Amino acid sequence: MIAIDHILVSDEVVEEQFVCDLNKCKGGCCEDGDAGAPMEMWELKKLDEFYDVIEPYMTKEGIAEVKRGGKYVYDQEFGWVTPTINGAICAYGYKDDMGIIKCGIEQAYNDGKLDWKKPVSCHLFPILVRKSKRDPDVEYVNYQPREDLCKCGCNLGKKLKVPVYEFLKEALIRKYGEEFYNALSATAEQMKKNQSND
Repeated sequence: MIAIDHILVSDEVVEEQFVCDLNKCKGGCCEDGDAGAPMEMWELKKLDEFYDVIEPYMTKEGIAEVKRGGKYVYDQEFGWVTPTINGAICAYGYKDDMGIIKCGIEQAYNDGKLDWKKPVSCHLFPILVRKSKRDPDVEYVNYQPREDLCKCGCNLGKKLKVPVYEFLKEALIRKYGEEFYNALSATAEQMKKNQSND
């Protein structure tokens, strides 16, 4: 476990290797889960503010789901999450011509329509962040790829020799800032040196 201020990062984040292989997994994490994507409070405001900009990128089913249940819903285990269509694909997701699930929020961002890329929890996957139940200031950062769905990403990461934290550099900086990432990267380098000296 690596402790950086109040953030506890599992060793797997620096020791394991991962690169999303969208051509194989087809973005399955956007439809395979116990709930929609967990959202932070400030992200709920972004959805309220920019929904009209995001809606043209959504499917008819996604729009209908938002009209029925709201732009975000509360889940007992995960807190505020994006809505899903029949407990499967995220309401903000759609499939492209290759059958790969894309994010309507991210496409609006890519087109310069908003300044918010997508929920940070999506950007970080397969890293999952959990708050400590004993101390709400403490957060656990764990690497938790899905066994079947993420196997191709694990294989590609090993082939390309890309550590999880490097693959998710942009997302980790979005969540915790440059200073945190630099500290994590320095710790990873030190751990690598220590291992090669053993």
